Parts: sequence; C-alpha cells; structure tokens
Amino acid sequence: MWIRRYEEIREDWEHEYGPHRFSFKDLYQATKGFKERELLGVGGFGEVYKGALPSSIEQVAIKRVSHSSKQGMKEFIAEIATMGRLRHRNLVQLFGYCRRKRELLLVYDFMANGSLDTFLFTNEKMSLNWSQRVKILKGVASSLVYLHEDWEQVVIHRDIKASNVLLDAQLNGRLGDFGLAKFYDHGLNPRTTRLVGTIGYIAPELARTGKPTTGSVVFAFGNLMLEIACGRRPFEPERSPKEVILYDWVLKY
Repeated sequence: MWIRRYEEIREDWEHEYGPHRFSFKDLYQATKGFKERELLGVGGFGEVYKGALPSSIEQVAIKRVSHSSKQGMKEFIAEIATMGRLRHRNLVQLFGYCRRKRELLLVYDFMANGSLDTFLFTNEKMSLNWSQRVKILKGVASSLVYLHEDWEQVVIHRDIKASNVLLDAQLNGRLGDFGLAKFYDHGLNPRTTRLVGTIGYIAPELARTGKPTTGSVVFAFGNLMLEIACGRRPFEPERSPKEVILYDWVLKY
C-alpha cells in the first residue's frame, strides 16, 4: 500500500529537461499530506499548496495538476521546459517537478503575497499605494524585456493577466504560469496558433490572425497597467455595453 501511494513513472521526455525531479513522498510530506489548511488556491488546472521541503527551510508552492484539468500533459511539459531554463529576478522560479500516473506536480518559489489579482480585488487588509503599483509594473516589464529580447529565443507568454503576476514578501511583481508559452528564434515570424488568452487582454490583431507576437503581449501588459491604475478588471460583463472593456471605458472618460 505504501509503495502504491508514492508510485511514480518516468517518460522519455524527462531526460531532455533540466529541473530537479522531486519524489512524491517528499512533496506529500512537505504539504502534510496535501492537507486543506495548506491549500493556497484552486483553479482550472487543479490545486496549489504551500509546503516546506525536508531538504530546505524555505517554503515552496506546489501546483498539483489533475488529468481532468484544462492544463494537460502538453502544457505541463511546456511549463517544465520553459521555466526550468529561464532565469530572471521577476519570474517565478521553478524548482522542480514530480510525475505520477494520475497527477502532475510543479514546485515553485513561494510567493508570500499571492497573486496581484487577489491583492487588488479581495485583500481588504492592505491596499497597494502608487509607488508599490509602479514597482510591480516595472518588475513585470523587466521580465518581458528579458523574454522578448535578452533570452536565447523569443518567449511569448500568451496569458499576461493579474492572476499570473505573483507578489513576493517585498511586493516585487513576478510573472508565472508558462503553460501556454510559445518560442521562436529572433528575427523569425511567429506561426499561427489556436487563439488562447483571457478576454480583456487579447489584442485585436491576435484575434484576427491567431499569431501571438511581442506586440500582442505588450497590448496585454498595457491592459494590466490600466487594471492596476484604475482598480477594475479589463473585462466586466455586468457593466453597460460601452463600459464592459476597460480600455473603452478609459477612452470614454
């Protein structure tokens, strides 16, 4: 029974990627058996838990991806491959992963202040002042310059939004969730792909052509800037038709 609980599998693709592979036993113990009190959040991909690894005193965040989630094996592998090679102070660091028959797990640096979305819209104890908001935006902008210009390939995140910006203990903004990321060599044109992203952040030309570019990422970042400045989400369907989209609302006033 003990062996079955911690049973893991290995596949060919795992030999190609660099991040450390954790044992399921270590992650199970780190989260005290994935207890509810260690749960940080739940999304379409599965659950995220707080944990402390036996080999370290530092806390980590453990994303437990279910096979029934929208973020499947392809996205899981993409996230391992991407985050395992990227190094920037404003990116959420991936420490490693674990693969089992029925589930997939990613181990990240723990972000003490959670997501920017949660901090902006549900945190009643503390609000961000203007200098903190500018600091967060500068951090995300710095990470995008790295992804678009400074790394060996162009990395297109494809889902820039407040819930994918995490805040550390010093309220530095760090970009995470690279499951939808695409790569292409510098100087080449991106290929047409299926349209992904979040309503309110999707550039008009991306919706027309299906080609994710650095320009479409900058458009999403611009909407993030407006979101932080205005204190409302880029898409609010309950508003009047002319105010549903944030940038339309901003132009109106």
